[in-house]
Amino acid sequence: MPELPEVQTTVMGIKTKVLNRTFVDVWTDTKNLIKKPKDFSEFKKQIKNKKVKNVQRRAKNIIIDLSENYSLLIHQKMTGHLLFGKWKVINKKWKPVDKKSLLNDPYNRFIHFILFLDNGKMLALSDSRKFAKIELWKTDELLNSKEFKLLGPEPLEKSFNFKKFKKLFSNKKGRVKQVIMDPYFIAGIGNIYASEALWHAKIHPEKNVANLKEKELKLLFLSIKKVLTLGVKLGGESFSDYRKPDGSKGDFDAERKAYKREGQKCFRCKGKIKRIKVAQRSAFYCPNCQRL
Repeated sequence: MPELPEVQTTVMGIKTKVLNRTFVDVWTDTKNLIKKPKDFSEFKKQIKNKKVKNVQRRAKNIIIDLSENYSLLIHQKMTGHLLFGKWKVINKKWKPVDKKSLLNDPYNRFIHFILFLDNGKMLALSDSRKFAKIELWKTDELLNSKEFKLLGPEPLEKSFNFKKFKKLFSNKKGRVKQVIMDPYFIAGIGNIYASEALWHAKIHPEKNVANLKEKELKLLFLSIKKVLTLGVKLGGESFSDYRKPDGSKGDFDAERKAYKREGQKCFRCKGKIKRIKVAQRSAFYCPNCQRL
């Protein structure tokens, strides 16, 4: 699933290309991707001729702010990613016409949603499992929605310092990996970067946050900032489905220290990385470096 670095990479990749452009049409072969309004004809009517005012991220959501006080929310979910380019229908399939990278990578072929821009370009969603979520909101309603108001702080904001991070853990209980992956606790951290941050901080993924010492909290805070910042800088992790808007892979894969490295040597102590389940999700860690 695209996490904060992948979503931020997508936002940065499409923002300069779609800013001040107008949506002139929309296509989908999977209408249930569109959750609001659920009627596709109404969605199409509302989004046509809307001008792009801004593109931003909140947690794992891409927010495209439009004219007339509308905002388009796109959550890429497990296997979705946005692509920017130009496609045409060949043998009943959308095929890219202007980017070799889009042609060469099989993960870019699952086109199920396209926004057409006034300059002939397109913003397309490739999603092999069709789990993505697309919603068109009145901007004020989105910002004041219960789900948005409850989202946790953004870990890469400059104002998010250690004092604020430490305060989050006051009277908090639960296994640390599960806690930091909760979007209503801290926004944007998923399975990949949780495992990576905990490895860097030398904290066992099952350790109860109530037992974390201030030194460990400080290390965790710095490690979260470190791995997320590096993830954004390198364009995200493309170990699985995620691709950047030009169709190419992100470069974080070479920086993985724990995630998906089960049975491989720890880069720090040469022990073997182990995989366990924490809240039904895989957690990768070094038993020698990250002890309970």
